[in-house]
Amino acid sequence: MNLIKSTGTFSFFTIISRLLGYLRDILIAVFLGAGPLADAFFVAFRIPNTFRRLFSEGTFNAAFVPSYSSILDNKKKSQKFANNIFTLLIIGLFFLVLVIEMMMPIFVFLIAPGFEGDYQKMELAITLTRITFPFLMFISLASFFSAILNSHNKFAIASAAPIILNILLIGVLTFGKILNDQLVYYMSYAVTISGILQLIFLYFFVKKYFYPRINLSFKIDNKVKLFFKKLLPSIFSSGVTQINILVGTIIASFQASAVSYLYYADRIYQINLAIAGIAIGTVILPQLSKYVQSNKKEKINLIQNKALELSLFLSIPAALALLIASEEIISSLFGYGSFDELSVVNSAKALFYFAIGLPAFSLIKVFSAFFFARHNTKVPFYISLISVLLNVFISVVFFKEVGFIIIPIATTISSWFNAILLFIFLKRKKLFSFNLVFLNRLVKILSASVLMSIFFNYIIHFFNDKLLYGASFKAIYLIGTIVLGLIFYLVIAILIKAFKRSDINLNY
Repeated sequence: MNLIKSTGTFSFFTIISRLLGYLRDILIAVFLGAGPLADAFFVAFRIPNTFRRLFSEGTFNAAFVPSYSSILDNKKKSQKFANNIFTLLIIGLFFLVLVIEMMMPIFVFLIAPGFEGDYQKMELAITLTRITFPFLMFISLASFFSAILNSHNKFAIASAAPIILNILLIGVLTFGKILNDQLVYYMSYAVTISGILQLIFLYFFVKKYFYPRINLSFKIDNKVKLFFKKLLPSIFSSGVTQINILVGTIIASFQASAVSYLYYADRIYQINLAIAGIAIGTVILPQLSKYVQSNKKEKINLIQNKALELSLFLSIPAALALLIASEEIISSLFGYGSFDELSVVNSAKALFYFAIGLPAFSLIKVFSAFFFARHNTKVPFYISLISVLLNVFISVVFFKEVGFIIIPIATTISSWFNAILLFIFLKRKKLFSFNLVFLNRLVKILSASVLMSIFFNYIIHFFNDKLLYGASFKAIYLIGTIVLGLIFYLVIAILIKAFKRSDINLNY
């Protein structure tokens, strides 16, 4: 496996999806802004979208890939195992969706208790969530197909599937002026339809490796029991960042427009997290699982160090750039139409504090993959549980005094706590050790990142009047400054050998 090329392939389609997602969110900002309609839709969208991230962004892989990869040499066994999981998923997901649909008022109250005082907003959120919730079933099954493809080191198709969701939503949003208040209903239907289309899309590619069959006379053997034993802890531990954000949404519902502020801020840093954490964690898992199975210690150490190095190479400069230009970024991407200057300022504050946690969000994904490859989901689960409790404690205690801004602060603090504890346990259990190449590269990555931040801060101030809320073509100037900063970082990194072009062709 070529780590950089595989990560690059995964990242390419992920970036396309995220860029389309930004276009989608710009249109949402224009037509809905950060008002009650936006809050209701974001709650309805956040629930299935959180599950999508929990299942598709490494979590399902964490439980499935190590078990499935270990029996790939025996086609009959691997097919039987996969079909048993597929059957149980369909049955379990169908009844889960059915029960939640029947109990939707209670469910939405639990997710957005702050809406209780606003009858119209609560009723709208319930209706929209009823429409979007079936997406959970289809996207979870689509994630199962993605895990099959990832096990065969086929990452492109799985990472391209989410593009469908953004294309459908953008299509609906182009009729925003015509649909008016009905827009949120059509967007909700588009979410569920996209889940069906993603499942169909992935089926055409997965059938080369696996032909899904529903077999109601299946037997729950030890392999299947082990999978489900690992699934819940892996959902919690691998998806801890998304769980923390969902917790934040629940608490933010008590403050008007806060759900929207957090949503827009979340959208910005997620593109880097998708590459620096999710992509790397997903790509290394199948190969790392095989090396663990065959006890190739040198290969295990090499791939773990390279994964950590690549994650920091991507996340540190991105975090610094977001800290420097959080307000300019929010203003340039979303500051149009109904999205006023107050919305820009508040979303930018949230983004600033999320940015401090960005390297930690990425490290959690990478460190968790080191445990998952060894079929160990318990340690990440317990650490993640403590992390979420810490997040809830900080958010609840200080929310009245500080307001919604405590949510990104609490998420960042709990995420760094999570990442540091994962690292400590890896070292204590002797599952990871630094090599000299990594330590040398880390110093150079930090140096290149600091130089880039100085340069980026200069060009942001140079184009400051072009990036103001009321400026024309501000998005073009923002893209220009980001491209300049990226080129500067890459040039410096190559010159001081924080990154070598020869790394691109290395296989791990």
